[in-house]
Amino acid sequence: MEYNRKVVYNKAHIMQRLQKKSTDVLEKIAVRATKWIGSTNSILVHTAFFIVSFILFFWGISINTILLVVTTLVSLEAIYLSIFIQMSMNRQARRLREVARDVEEIYENVEEIQEDVEEIEKDVDEIQKDVEDIQEDVEGIEKDVDEISDDLEEADTNDQKRDEVMLSRIQETLQILMQEVNELKKEHEKKTPSKKE
Repeated sequence: MEYNRKVVYNKAHIMQRLQKKSTDVLEKIAVRATKWIGSTNSILVHTAFFIVSFILFFWGISINTILLVVTTLVSLEAIYLSIFIQMSMNRQARRLREVARDVEEIYENVEEIQEDVEEIEKDVDEIQKDVEDIQEDVEGIEKDVDEISDDLEEADTNDQKRDEVMLSRIQETLQILMQEVNELKKEHEKKTPSKKE
C-alpha cells in the first residue's frame, strides 16, 4: 500500500513538474515572440514576405490564391500573437503580484523594525534616566564622603587639641610634681645634714 501511495505521489509530483516545465517553456516562447515582433527585424521580415507574396502573381499564381494564403497566414499570426501577448501580460501580472507581496512584506518588516527602534529608544531613555539617578546617587555619596572626611578631620583636630590640652596638663602636673619632689629633696637634705652633725 505504501508503495502505491508513493507511486501515486510520484506520478502527481512528476505531472506537476512537467506541467510547470511546459508552461515555463511556452512562456519563454511567448516572451521571445513578443520581443521579436516588436523589433526592426520583424518589420523587415514581414515586408519581405508581403513583397515575395505579391511577386508570385507575376509567376502565374492567381491573386485570389495569394490573398487567401496571405490572409490565412496573417490571421494565424495575429491569433498566435494575441495568445503570446496575453501570456506575456499574465506573466507580468503574476510578477507584479509577487513584487506587491514582497513590497507588503518589506513594509511590514519596516513597521516591525520601526516598532523595535521605538522600543529601543524607550529603553535608552529609561537607561538614561537610570544613569542620571545613579549619577545623582554618586554625587550624594561623594558629598557624604566629603562630609565624613571633614568630620574626621574635625575629629582629628579636636582629638589633637584635646591631646595637646591633656599633654599640657600632664606637663604642668609633672612640673608641679617636680617642684614638690625638689622641695621634698631640699627638706630631706635639710633634715639629713642635721643627723650627720
